[in-house]
Amino acid sequence: MSTHPVLPLRVAKGKPSAEQRAQQDRRWRARYLLLAPHRLGFFLAMLLLVASGAWWALVQLDRVSAVLALPYALSPSLVHAAVMTFGFIPLFFSGFLFTAGPKWLGVPPPEVRQLMAPLLLQATGWALWLAGAHLHALLAQAGLVLAWAGLAWATAWFWRLIHLSQAPDQLHARTVGVACLVGCLSLAGLLAGVALQAHDVARASVLTGLWGFVLVVYVSVAHRMIPFFTSSAMPLVAVWRPFWALGLMLGVAALEVAAVWVELNGPLQGSLGAVWLLTRGLLELAAGGMLLWLAVVWGLVQSLKNRLLAMLHIGFLWFGLALLLGGLSQLLGWLQGAPVLALGGLHALTMGCLASLMFAMVTRVSCGHSGRALVADRLVWTLFWL
Repeated sequence: MSTHPVLPLRVAKGKPSAEQRAQQDRRWRARYLLLAPHRLGFFLAMLLLVASGAWWALVQLDRVSAVLALPYALSPSLVHAAVMTFGFIPLFFSGFLFTAGPKWLGVPPPEVRQLMAPLLLQATGWALWLAGAHLHALLAQAGLVLAWAGLAWATAWFWRLIHLSQAPDQLHARTVGVACLVGCLSLAGLLAGVALQAHDVARASVLTGLWGFVLVVYVSVAHRMIPFFTSSAMPLVAVWRPFWALGLMLGVAALEVAAVWVELNGPLQGSLGAVWLLTRGLLELAAGGMLLWLAVVWGLVQSLKNRLLAMLHIGFLWFGLALLLGGLSQLLGWLQGAPVLALGGLHALTMGCLASLMFAMVTRVSCGHSGRALVADRLVWTLFWL
């Protein structure tokens, strides 16, 4: 019998996958964008976000100085509202929904190359929209056609996943799918409004897209994911997401969409206008108060110990604050007979709630799918507060 020591052998793994190599390689490589849907979607969204932000800064400079003397083929306010609603946000949505959505539905995810065309159509379309705002309205309209085609294509892809699914719980995915259909209709309305020079219709279509498409996707994802993420990070906090809470948030979205079209030709006048302002203001205050309570119940205070989790909760908190500010604006308008702080609640929603939640979710998905720790370091935390 041999007395030689036995040396254990460790079997080496085979060639690492492209995704594993991307996690090990910290250098930026264009081909890595095709490894997962969120990589391509987030990249194009960030390009468009930076471009649209720089464009808006130039417009503000042009308003206070004669140095640039920019020509305008379309209202810059409408151009800004449209690209901020339908531009980079749906690209972020695609990155998230085609990464997390297949897991919700229990179906295989689509190949990234299958999503390239709809995502590139959207990015190209919105670049033409910004250029056409100064060069020619027809160029801007051509951009909207491309953007609509890309959004409709991506929506069709998501509904295909839903139809393939046998998952018993499809509520959140189907709610998102319906919201995407509203987004397609709203973007078509914007195109029609611009083509027919019906500025009120164009503006109403953008606001319909904001409340009926963008916000609905946000609250559907928030209702599903915030309690889950909180319970995962803090086991003492139980997952609690009653369906009435989702119904409340969807009801708020429906109210705001209705308000857009009720006030299509301007604020209502006379006694009917006073009743409308009072009713809308009270409903917004009540809903805002309920959402602030829900934010606390979901673990707002406990989340402050975890920066990445806190960003999600703070973003959701802004939803309630935006409704409170909007309700206060309506009541002040009722008392004074004229709109007050009309854009305050809107920007509290977009810059406070939507921007915070987007920043938090993009950070979490990017870290979780690139081999990084699910933490918000000092840089991320500082950028969040900026």
